[in-house]
Amino acid sequence: MTLTLQDIDHLNIIAHWLAVNDADSDRQALRADLMILAGNAILPTIDGAFALMVQNDMPVILSGGVGHSTALLRSVLHEAQVVSHAESEARLLADAAVQRFALSADRLMIEDQSRNCGENAAFSRRTLQARGLTAQRILLVQDPLMQRRTAETFHHEWQRHGLAVDFISWPVFVPQLVIQDGEPTIGGAGSQQGLWSLDRYVAMVLGEVRRLRDDKQGYGPQGLGFIGHVDIPHAVEHAWQRLMAQPELADEAR
Repeated sequence: MTLTLQDIDHLNIIAHWLAVNDADSDRQALRADLMILAGNAILPTIDGAFALMVQNDMPVILSGGVGHSTALLRSVLHEAQVVSHAESEARLLADAAVQRFALSADRLMIEDQSRNCGENAAFSRRTLQARGLTAQRILLVQDPLMQRRTAETFHHEWQRHGLAVDFISWPVFVPQLVIQDGEPTIGGAGSQQGLWSLDRYVAMVLGEVRRLRDDKQGYGPQGLGFIGHVDIPHAVEHAWQRLMAQPELADEAR
């Protein structure tokens, strides 16, 4: 894949918007009653979530069954020397929490049936209700490129059931493409271990905007109805349109 400097600028504009970070400059914003870590394969995000748990007594729901990221997560954790024979993303994450951060399994609530973002939200809500638990302030942690859609989905699910919750989005880091040794490189995480391949990164950036659009092909009220209406900033829409006008990049979007 060949990316021009303008392509990289456009991708960075979109990625910064997707990786909504409510605690960008204020770590106090991370205080919450509960964390929900949705299944993903981005190691710096996973490690960041568990490192925060080490610092406080916040319980966590690990949400994820078998889905598109499961094989990637298993591979990433294997490279990080996590030994696990678990099938679901939630249980793979639980093994990582115990082995990499010595977290007690008693703090981990497992939701291992969800297959997509919508089910992450619905089944996490049911997990809380089944345990008779309530939370007024919930920290949402997800793959940075899926963070905005995850936040919109959880808001939609809770509102649909008349539940008032303050959701705090925290992707742990905000990715950006930089040129390193003449090649586009994903920066922002402090480590290259457990990140997206460049092809997957571009595909996700472009695909997420398509899903967030409120039209017949999107996930909003005019489309599939998985989320509420999302206002896409002009700069993001412009960047996306310019990238999607290139057949090579448009073919990557998923």
